[in-house]
Amino acid sequence: MNIGGISIILITGIINLILIAFQLFTGFRIIRVRLGVHKKTGILLAINVSIHVFIAVMASGMFS
Repeated sequence: MNIGGISIILITGIINLILIAFQLFTGFRIIRVRLGVHKKTGILLAINVSIHVFIAVMASGMFS
């Protein structure tokens, strides 16, 4: 599965990397945000990870 010639798995993986970096920087107070923003991005990270894993497992044919 591709969007504009780039794998959806790669796109969600890059988004995960960005969200994890944001969570680390806000958790260590390198970037200061409200607690609500930190929580919401954590939830977004969990959802994106789930989508990433689901697509990767389906693409690998593990359950086919």
